Order: sequence, then structure tokens, then C-alpha cells
Amino acid sequence: MSGTGTPSSVKDDDRIWRHRLTDRSLHWVSAVSVLVLLITGFLPVVGVNFEWVTIHWVTGLILLAAVAVHIVASIRKGQFMRIWFGWSDIKIVLSMLSSTPEKPGKYSPAQKLMHAGVTVLVLATLVTGLIMMVRIDTPLWERNIYLFEDTTWGVIYVVHGLAAMALISTAMLHIYFSLRPEKLMYFRSMLRGWMTRGEMETNHDVSKWSGDRT
Repeated sequence: MSGTGTPSSVKDDDRIWRHRLTDRSLHWVSAVSVLVLLITGFLPVVGVNFEWVTIHWVTGLILLAAVAVHIVASIRKGQFMRIWFGWSDIKIVLSMLSSTPEKPGKYSPAQKLMHAGVTVLVLATLVTGLIMMVRIDTPLWERNIYLFEDTTWGVIYVVHGLAAMALISTAMLHIYFSLRPEKLMYFRSMLRGWMTRGEMETNHDVSKWSGDRT
């Protein structure tokens, strides 16, 4: 049957391209950056002491650059709205209650909601993190702890901490669902770029999405 078998046994003409190399690279740079930020942010809290501050803010700037490149690239390719949850996704969710559920296009409603959640949390940590950087010395500037009043700083730290804690749970959910047997095709596509024609036809509406150009 088309689309089955191990990845190495799948013929080239049966591979449907889902993620370009640039998109995959940005995804993994962002993923590694988030993990490094979480590790360097929370290990000192639980008593694991090391020189974490420089690693933390440099990684934050790398994540900021990756997010900016991703946004610009999505807009230039005209795909910025493809990943956002909307009315059509609500209809797909409601159709799951019927005997003839609709199939999604490239991204399922669950994937879109996950993307939206990660976007909000990452932007919250980036914005607050950039503001907090004025409190540390860097090669670019000297610290200024008096930019805001203590109450304002407290709000900034609370937002940063809550968003970071929420990112831990979100990352765990993302990893868990990515590694489930029925979802491994998406994990493979983020590693190698493709899924099989059978996987696409089984899980996606080919009138909405039939593969991307490499």
C-alpha cells in the first residue's frame, strides 16, 4: 500500500514534502534555544549553581533572531495565516462529533492551537527578558536597575516567570504528542522534511494541502 514501510524503503516519488530545510532549521534552533533557556533559568532556582547568566541572555537573543526570521519568511512566502486557528478549524473540530469528520489542511486544529500557545508564551518571555537585560552588564551596555519602579519590575518578573513555567508544560506536551506512534510521521517530517503520500491522504484533505515544494 502506498505510503507504508520504513523511511529508507519509501521511494522518492512517494514522498510528500511538508517542511523545507530552512523551516526545519529554524524550528530546531528555536527548540534548542527554549530548552537551554529553561535549563539555565530553572536549575539555579533548585540549587544547581553555575555561570548561567551569559548563556541565558545570549541564547535569548538567538531565539529572538530565529523568531524574527521565521515571521519575516512566513510573510514573504504568503503563509503567515496558514498556521493560525480560525473558523474553519472550529468547523473541523465540530465535525469530529459526526460520522463524517473533516480532514484538515496542512495543520490540524490541535497543531494550530499548540503553535498559538507557544507563540504567546515565547513572545511573553522574550519581551520581558529583553527588558530585564537592562539590569545586567553586557558588552553592549552597562546595567541600569532604575529604569522602572520596583512595582513595575515585579510585574515584569512575574510575567516572565509564569510564561517560562507554562513553557515547561507546553514543551513536555509537544514532545509527548510528537513521539506517539500515530504522530511519528510529523516528527519525521520535521527531521527529514517529508511524509509519505499514504500518510498525507489518510490524515489530510488533499484539496486543502497536497504537499509543499522543496
